[in-house]
Amino acid sequence: MIQRFVILCFGFLAVLSVSSARAFEIPPETTQCLVGVASGWDSSYVTLTLYEKKGPGWKPTGSSWKGRLGRSGLAWGRGMSPVPDGAKMKKEGDWRAPAGVFYIGGAWGYAPSIKMVPTMSYVQVGTRDLWYEDVNSPLYNQYRRLEYEPKSSAEKRAQMKQGDHAHSLKMFIAHNAFPKAQPGMGSSIFFHIWRGGGSKPTAGCTTMDEGKLKQLIAKIVPEKYPVYVLLPQAEYDKVRGPWKLP
Repeated sequence: MIQRFVILCFGFLAVLSVSSARAFEIPPETTQCLVGVASGWDSSYVTLTLYEKKGPGWKPTGSSWKGRLGRSGLAWGRGMSPVPDGAKMKKEGDWRAPAGVFYIGGAWGYAPSIKMVPTMSYVQVGTRDLWYEDVNSPLYNQYRRLEYEPKSSAEKRAQMKQGDHAHSLKMFIAHNAFPKAQPGMGSSIFFHIWRGGGSKPTAGCTTMDEGKLKQLIAKIVPEKYPVYVLLPQAEYDKVRGPWKLP
């Protein structure tokens, strides 16, 4: 038997139509927002800032820090924010990070435990923990824990623990997430540890220094309905007001 682990219970993972773009804004219950801004759609570099809502406005919780994105930059993702008609969308294997607004939460790692608030979910990853990236799999972009050691080639390919330090700690970004995942629109999008001290881009995830990632995870509070806003600077400036972003 395969055990199903439900990643998020927010329920608001549908992509909005462009006709609702003027009506979209950060959910009122969201009081924690991580903003990632890139210089342009083809940039693999990002500046990250964590904000919390204090009264009517947003305040940074500390200084900004650097991260890396997909090798080819960004493309619109399937989160909660609207996507313009005709816009380039994130696809499996395109080496682009998903742009938009996404719920975040749920951590995975090799360590027995990590520093986090008590309500954050954490899975210590072992050999039986799988994440499916095969677009032809009915389990596409889903997590499973097997009750046995992986046997098939598909199960072995999906193993989360591969002895890779960059993936020894990660936090989920709800792009194209279960139960509304569409095959081929991008899978396994996380925050995780960067490679080469930040000298290397990613396949679509957002990476950062290990210490910064640990600090970020420790600050995320599920009850604050945290979101990740990832956009090029020009796009962020355009939607900041209407979407009520920090």
